Amino acid sequence: MPTETPSLSIRITMLLLASLTIMSGALIATSLPGIEARFANHENVVMLSRLVLTLPGLFVAIGAPFAGAIADRIGRKPLLLVSLLLYGTAGASGLFADSLSGLLIGRALLGLAVAGTMTTATALVGDYFSGDMRDRFMGYQVAFTGLGGLVFIAGGGVLTELHWRSPFAVYAIAFLLIPAVLKVLYEPEPVRHEPGHVPADDVTRRDILLVALFCLIAALNSTAFYLIPTQMPFYIEKLGIAPASGTGLAMGLLPLASAIASLNYGRLRRHFTIPALFAIGFGIMAVGMNLIALTQDYFGIAGSIGLTGLGLGMVISNMMAGAMAVAPPSIRGRVAGVLTASIFIGQFLSPLISQPWVDAFGYRAIYHDMGMLVGCFAVVGLLTAIRRRISVTA
Repeated sequence: MPTETPSLSIRITMLLLASLTIMSGALIATSLPGIEARFANHENVVMLSRLVLTLPGLFVAIGAPFAGAIADRIGRKPLLLVSLLLYGTAGASGLFADSLSGLLIGRALLGLAVAGTMTTATALVGDYFSGDMRDRFMGYQVAFTGLGGLVFIAGGGVLTELHWRSPFAVYAIAFLLIPAVLKVLYEPEPVRHEPGHVPADDVTRRDILLVALFCLIAALNSTAFYLIPTQMPFYIEKLGIAPASGTGLAMGLLPLASAIASLNYGRLRRHFTIPALFAIGFGIMAVGMNLIALTQDYFGIAGSIGLTGLGLGMVISNMMAGAMAVAPPSIRGRVAGVLTASIFIGQFLSPLISQPWVDAFGYRAIYHDMGMLVGCFAVVGLLTAIRRRISVTA
């Protein structure tokens, strides 16, 4: 249990580490047309050039559970340092890759690096912070990640105008974080048990069930989140209500609103229980997504996207803080790993689930039906909060 407030340098370093996750994908989004043109003679270039963007997410999902186990076994800092080295090297490899397969290999290795950085950064929040302080900082971390996405997308677009390879140079920023990790961050004191034995009172069946529930929520939240960037541009284009720039502005409200909700998570957590905040967050998401389905004018859809973002930010902050609160220190790295994997599994599955649904029933149906699904989770959260309130007052 942390007993001291982490220093400002620790908090800044932790926030910078969190930004590496969103940077892994957002930074090169605008380079995709240039990549397709550069490797135009490659077979299946249309599909493979888009895989450059999504492949890291798949390898994060594969690598995160292993990263969590390694972090619990050998410590957070060794894994974090190796991951930063791999992140900078694999990310910047796009500057020199002379084949599409080489570019994809670098992106896969980048995904493994993100698995290490995100897992250890999440576990360290649980190690360094506790109680209200953990809730506040987790909200700040989620908000910083969301705002970083806006910065990296815009910055990547500016750099792409110089050359499609230019954004890949930014990944080398990871090397600059290594001295900060070495000097500022400290290795949490390990929880010592007999080899191969974890006490029964350390990890209970209830802990495991709660972590599984948080992982389910993580996958659902991520699947819902990516309905906006993967389907909304095509929906707005079909409606013919805005140019591409207007679509980008509307979609930008999603991470912006999510960041606003996350920044206020610590304050909300002082007044509401975790189940109650899930009820509120999923409820706001349900209203936002159903409004997207019902509204067909630009400002109505943009406002509905912003409303959805408020709910998403609340849910993801609550999910991350809640999982770290229930995770015993001895398995906190593994919990962070499976939670990270669940987030990226949802990201990977979102277009695979939504596109057949859109093809069969249309864009309005996917937003309406997802809104109803998250609404069911809101009802479950509300009933759980009421039940807990009754049991406390009885």
